[in-house]
Amino acid sequence: MKVIIIGGVAAGTKVAAKLKREDRSAEVTILTKGKDISYAGCGLPYYVGKVIPDRESLVVNTPEKFAALTGARVVTGMEVTKLDRAAKTVEAVHENGETSTWDYDKLVIATGASPIRPALPGLDLPQVFFMRTPDDAVSLRAAVEAGGIKKAVVVGGGFIGLEIAENLTSMGVRCNVLDMAPHVLPGFDEEVQVFVENHLAEHGIHTMTGTRFEGVLGEGKVEKVQTDRRALKADMVVLSIGIRANTAFLADTGIELAPNRTVLVNDHMQTNDPDIYAVGDCAMVTNRITGAAAWSPMGSTANITGRMAAKNMAGKDTAYHGAMGTAVCQLPKLNAGRTGMSEAQAKEAGFDAVSVIMVTDDKAHYMPGADSFIIKLIADRESRRLLGVQVLGKGAVDKVVDTCVAAIAMKATVDEIADMDFAYAPPFSTAIHPLAHAVNVLMNKMDGTLETMTPAEYAAGEAEGYKVMDVSPQPSIAGASYVDLTKIEGEVDGFAKDEPILLVCAKGKRGYMTQNRMKYYGYTNTKVLEGGLTFNEVEAE
Repeated sequence: MKVIIIGGVAAGTKVAAKLKREDRSAEVTILTKGKDISYAGCGLPYYVGKVIPDRESLVVNTPEKFAALTGARVVTGMEVTKLDRAAKTVEAVHENGETSTWDYDKLVIATGASPIRPALPGLDLPQVFFMRTPDDAVSLRAAVEAGGIKKAVVVGGGFIGLEIAENLTSMGVRCNVLDMAPHVLPGFDEEVQVFVENHLAEHGIHTMTGTRFEGVLGEGKVEKVQTDRRALKADMVVLSIGIRANTAFLADTGIELAPNRTVLVNDHMQTNDPDIYAVGDCAMVTNRITGAAAWSPMGSTANITGRMAAKNMAGKDTAYHGAMGTAVCQLPKLNAGRTGMSEAQAKEAGFDAVSVIMVTDDKAHYMPGADSFIIKLIADRESRRLLGVQVLGKGAVDKVVDTCVAAIAMKATVDEIADMDFAYAPPFSTAIHPLAHAVNVLMNKMDGTLETMTPAEYAAGEAEGYKVMDVSPQPSIAGASYVDLTKIEGEVDGFAKDEPILLVCAKGKRGYMTQNRMKYYGYTNTKVLEGGLTFNEVEAE
């Protein structure tokens, strides 16, 4: 079997390596345009910030080393420009201009994606950077190290853009982040995004959302960034506004493409031509929860789908169950992670979504380094199936996210998660695991034993008419009546039993305990503000 793989990096090299292990007799050739066959694209921001000291650490394998390890042939500097399905050949142009034709039995399209470069003025100035290859990261870091870079504008508030901003900030560069979207961190719910934006501002990264990038101004160098609001002074611009699949060479081949130009595949990673597969950033997969088309341009998805394509080409029957939008991001003194559906996405998909935001310890509070997790859980009210999670915190948010990946993939209900035997020791967790704690709070809300107001509802003004009761361990809200939970043994002075009362504490737990006690004494109209003062800014009228 002769297999041609177009493209390397994550997906293409994974197909080649796995296929040669499955079938050593397979004649596997990788044709790749670049000189680096396999590099850590997700590590580029950390090279910029000197967390990764040298370029060589980003290069996973050289072409020679990869060929020796796997037995696959690697041809670099080779761009495939044509596909002839009838003849089962591809035509490629070498960097020296020579053209060659390659025949195949099976073809794998792993051409990845390239940064979007809008047709705007000033993008050819030397201090304008993109972030896709190791050389991009090398050039950006060198520019900062050369001196003279005091202010930078990062265009794009996705994960890579925010990670670039975080690393530039660590090098003493002041950053503004622009994005046309209403908020940064796509895929998170709005109230979580707002919390992150406020946190970034506190650490020197100003976000300008709902703002259109219109070009770069300067004579021979970057001086300003033009937006639809105003011009921003800058010494450097980093564009991270998205990527576009490298599939132009497939025009008129009959290979089916999605509207965003990614290649449509089935659950075996086959295109509409059974002898042609597509994997990685250039391929459209499905959402594991809904079955709808989903684009998952992540190194993780590239490796998973590449492995499955190889097994299927080797004669095994392996289906890909779909992506869930899992992502994690390191920000200044805050990590952010998510998987599954946001509350907005769940409602749009037709679920009767119910959510909760709660704050819990990330490990035993008395251990050095202990901090908090802010966890938002989303479930379907009728089936009680967990649908999604969003986590913020200084600690290992990925632990909560990954646990939820497994639970959502197995269609677990909140009831099934609540009593799982999670690992516990004081350096690692709390006796009731942070996720189980969040699940218990959500179950209380779903069962009606906890009545809450969400941060989104509070921000929308639904607390109007409510009297704020400060139930923190110490008085914390100016103008609010303070009540000590431990002293409630009947009626609470100043509060009628039927008036709307909003119970606010530091995190939410004390609010729940207060509500429970007040219900016993006949108070019928209380709400606990989810996330308390940790997540919300509260003012008493």
